[in-house]
Order: sequence, then structure tokens, then C-alpha cells
Amino acid sequence: MITALLLHATLSAPAPTAGPQAQDVQDLWNQGYTVPGTPAVLPERARAEAVNRMLEDRLENLLPRLMRESGIDMWVVINREYAEDPVYLTLVPAPVFAARRTTMLVFHDRGVDEGVERLTVSRYGLGDLYETAWDGGSLDEQWARLAEVIAERDPQKIGVNTSEHWAVGDGLSSGLRDRLEETLPEGLRARMVPAEPLCIRWLETRTAMEMEVYPQLMLLARGAIRDAFSSDAITPGVTTTDDVAWFLRQRFTDLGLPVWFMPYCNVQREGLLPPDGSSFYGEEHQVIQRGDVLHTDVGIHYLRLCTDTQEMAYVLKIGEEGVPDALKEAMAVGNRWQDLLTGSFTQGRTGNDVLAETRRLAEADGITCSVYTHPVGFHGHAAGPTIGMWDNQGPTPIKGDWRLRAGTCYAIEGNVTVPCAAWGGQPVQIKLEQDAWFDGKTVRYIGGRQTEWHVIR
Repeated sequence: MITALLLHATLSAPAPTAGPQAQDVQDLWNQGYTVPGTPAVLPERARAEAVNRMLEDRLENLLPRLMRESGIDMWVVINREYAEDPVYLTLVPAPVFAARRTTMLVFHDRGVDEGVERLTVSRYGLGDLYETAWDGGSLDEQWARLAEVIAERDPQKIGVNTSEHWAVGDGLSSGLRDRLEETLPEGLRARMVPAEPLCIRWLETRTAMEMEVYPQLMLLARGAIRDAFSSDAITPGVTTTDDVAWFLRQRFTDLGLPVWFMPYCNVQREGLLPPDGSSFYGEEHQVIQRGDVLHTDVGIHYLRLCTDTQEMAYVLKIGEEGVPDALKEAMAVGNRWQDLLTGSFTQGRTGNDVLAETRRLAEADGITCSVYTHPVGFHGHAAGPTIGMWDNQGPTPIKGDWRLRAGTCYAIEGNVTVPCAAWGGQPVQIKLEQDAWFDGKTVRYIGGRQTEWHVIR
């Protein structure tokens, strides 16, 4: 349920429209498609307070476990302004927007009893979450102090953010790495190891506190889609797919919600044939007509978490009472594909294992599908197991080999292609994407999933 973390205890922020109650959100986990309203969006100060509560919880309770799991007793994160490490902004309190000059963070695991010591060796402090270990001076003095801090603690493995394959684990620039190696004595330099596993686990793991607030994000994203795919926003014969995309962009801007990619909208219609061999299709830059099938894809960023959502709509023809049965059946095939995919999630399986199992089950069910599911969290395309890619339905090297673990959120993304009787057998593609949480045993949709068509009358 949504707790006082966001709705009541932070700052009293009036809702622009009546938002869902906690039980409404809970009901959406495994039911329904109807979004009951648009939740309140916090003012900036309250957002920072909420973010910092969640960050403190992560640093106190999650980071020690992940450092021990990764076998790293010291983690050093170094970056410079305008060249921030991908993990940096997930480690520092709001309202930090960037590194300042050269910013150094040091995490030292002193054991279960004493916990992880958090230090900053930097010109500017980072509040109560980090102890300042340097009084200031020249850049040379800063690096010398970092070497002292490390030597005083005598770590066995010094994790640094370098990785051949994972961008999120490769945030230490070559210049900073060279300087670090020059600064450390040979004995300590030999203890440097890639912190890639720790970076990925830190980014992919959601906490209980974060999962309290994630349904809010999903209802904000889905509420905007609901409003865009309505007669209030679309006039057939006049409105274009570009108009819908910009409607969504403006709606999020008005709510104070950054997008992490430009929303878009496309059309499928009878007689508008997909390209031969196309793995997915839908025409953009079109005037919307009656009888059209519409699709959109949106992603927002709020409270340092991202969403990634795709839904479908139908524009009624004159005289139609509702969505044609053939399209309803196609949507049901899409939901069946989702069930096959999420039913294949097993802790310890790789993303490639899940992909292969899903495609095997879909083929046995006579479903033509394409799977391109990915983790979602601090980034839209986040760290963790890749389960297929739109241009690669075979094994995905490296990222597809990462194993599923409890506590990761996924954008359950892909499509099914179904012959549509209402279009004389022409295929219609149902492209769905809803965010869900894997708890190690089951997959639950964070804000419900689409099971019925949006209808433009």
C-alpha cells in the first residue's frame, strides 16, 4: 500500500485531481485496467525529502549486503563535473545534480557489527549521509588524502567502476583511473578489482520502501495515456499521431515529470500493410482516422525511478458500439503472451533462459511473438538481465547471461502478431509494455496492466 512516505507525512501537497487510495493501487496489482485517477505529484522540496529517506535506507540496509555478496570491502567512486559516473547520482542525496570538481566517495565495509563507513574526499560536503574526510586544498592534496584514507583502512579488495560490457559499471574515466593508480602504492594498486557486479546489483535491486512508491509512478504514466487516448484529446480526421505524442509530452511537463525519451504514437489500419519481414510495425506522422489501431510508448522519471509503458487504443467507426471482437481476441493473445513470459521467471535463470522458454511456450501455443523485456529502475533501460532484444531473438551475449534475482523491476515488453478477421486476415500487432516486480517467486504488475482497449469515440 502507499504509505505516508509520499502521500501524507512529507509535505501536504494538494492533488490536481482526486488520486487513488492505497487499496485502489493494491487492487491494480493483478487486476483491472481502469486507472482510478491521477495521483498527486509532490512539490520539489517534498520530493527531495522522499528521495533522501529512500537513499538512507538503501545505504544503511542494502549496500552492506551487496558489498559482501560481491566480495568487495572497499568501493571507490570517483567522477568529475559533467562526466558523472552512472551510479553517482543514485548514491548522493537530493538536491545534488552533478559532481562538483572532482568528487570522491569511499565505502568501507568494517564488518557486520560496525557496518559500512561512508566518506567523501571532496571540496564540497554531501550532508549527513557522508562523513567528510578532507579539509580542502589543492587537487594534488585531495588525491594524496584519498590515498591516505584507503591506506589507513587497508582493504583487501578495492572496487573501482570499470567494465568491458556494462556501461553502468564503467563510470571511472581512463584519466581518473590513471591518476588513482599513480596515487596508490603498489601494494594497494594490486588490490583494485572491477566493481561491475556491485554496480549492477546496486542499480537493479529495488527496496521495500521504493516498492511502496513505484505504483504512484505507474498510475501517473498510465493516467496520461488514458487522457491522451480519449475523445478529449483526439478528433478523428484532424488529430495526428504527432499531436498525441506532444500531448503526452506536455502533460508530463505540466505535472513536473521529466521524460527519459520523447513519447510517440503510431497507427495500424486496414489496408496499411506492414513491410515484408518487419518484426514490428505502425506508421507515425499520420492523421488519425476512424477504425485505426493506435499505439504509444512513454517513459517518465520521478523520485529517481523510471517507468516504461506501452498501450493500445481503437478509434470507433461511425455506428460501432465497441471494439471489434477480433481486436479483443488479439488483445487477449497479448495478455496470454505476457503470462507465458512472466510465468517463465525463475530466480537463478538467465535472461536468455527466460527468453528461450517463453518463445518455446509461445510457439507451442501458436503465438507469434517478439520479446524485448528489460529491467527498469534508476534508468529506463536499467541494469540486470536482458530478456531478448527487438533485433535479436536469439541469445543476447553477456547481458542476457545475467541471472534473475529477487527484487528487480522489469518492463514486460514485446509484441504479438495476430491475423485480424475484421481486416480480412491482415495482421494486427499488439505491442504491450507494463512495469512489474519480481519478488523471487512471482511477477506482479506494479500498476495493473492493459487487458481492455482504450476507446476513442
